[in-house]
Amino acid sequence: MRLFTLLILTYSSLNCLSQETIPSPERYASIGITGDSNDVTVPSSSGMVLMGGSTDVDAAIQWMIDRAKGGDFVIIRASGSTGYNEYIYSLGNVNSVETLMIDSREKALRKEVGDRIREAEAVFIAGGDQANYVNFWSNTEVSKALEYLIKEKKIPIGGTSAGCAILSEFIFDAIHDTVISKDALENPYKKEVSISKSFIAYPFLTNTITDQHYSQRDRHGRHVTFLARLATDQNVVAKGIGVDERTAVCIDENGDATVFGSNTAYFIIQNSSKPETCLPNTPLHWVQNNKALRVYYFSGSPTGTPAFNLTSWP
Repeated sequence: MRLFTLLILTYSSLNCLSQETIPSPERYASIGITGDSNDVTVPSSSGMVLMGGSTDVDAAIQWMIDRAKGGDFVIIRASGSTGYNEYIYSLGNVNSVETLMIDSREKALRKEVGDRIREAEAVFIAGGDQANYVNFWSNTEVSKALEYLIKEKKIPIGGTSAGCAILSEFIFDAIHDTVISKDALENPYKKEVSISKSFIAYPFLTNTITDQHYSQRDRHGRHVTFLARLATDQNVVAKGIGVDERTAVCIDENGDATVFGSNTAYFIIQNSSKPETCLPNTPLHWVQNNKALRVYYFSGSPTGTPAFNLTSWP
């Protein structure tokens, strides 16, 4: 573990015995299922996976499979295809892997969609565009089902890239397109710096905002801008988790975070002082005697690098 002060100034082919089937008409929104199409009910263990995008982290998916206890693994997305089905099915003991394409509010409002998600013993949110997830899934059967899975059924839930972005309490929603660090730092109130509250409430990510593709797309600066806006506009002393590509943060039922993969995860903690300057059309200035923010960072590994417990950040 390393600590530094941050200052902001001016598939390979798979030979599987499984077979992917086209779902019957009653499996509304399903675009493919691998394994047994009959639902099973098994006990599961809760957890959360924050994956940073690009190549998926096998160890993190395996971590979810272990917690699903041989149950049904459901992928939800608003674009793309069934690429996860055979990949996840090949990694371990699951009854099935099914992909649901929920690419409109009309689909997200369907009771059948919510019911299928509720049957899952693990849910993974694919990458894509988080603006679509916000627009399509907020206040629908999808969000209700996810809330049930987190609060009552207590299963592992994960997401990568845009799927990771919507898992924290506060999210960069990309409603007005993306934003790069340089532009966010130069104007914290630029239209593209759009932050909203997520429709997913995971207890260990309260007052937290995540970002992904972190070092690869130089997103450190915009992430700090998000924290500055939350402090200035909403009086929230927020925390940040930034996840590199090919890296995942796995949070267990006790709040213990472990970093898997080949790159780095960053945990940002601010003190209670707001930025000196956080105004429209003015560069962000947040120093506070060189104590504005602390950043702990952990390198991922195939077996997992222990970070810390998210019930009591350092």
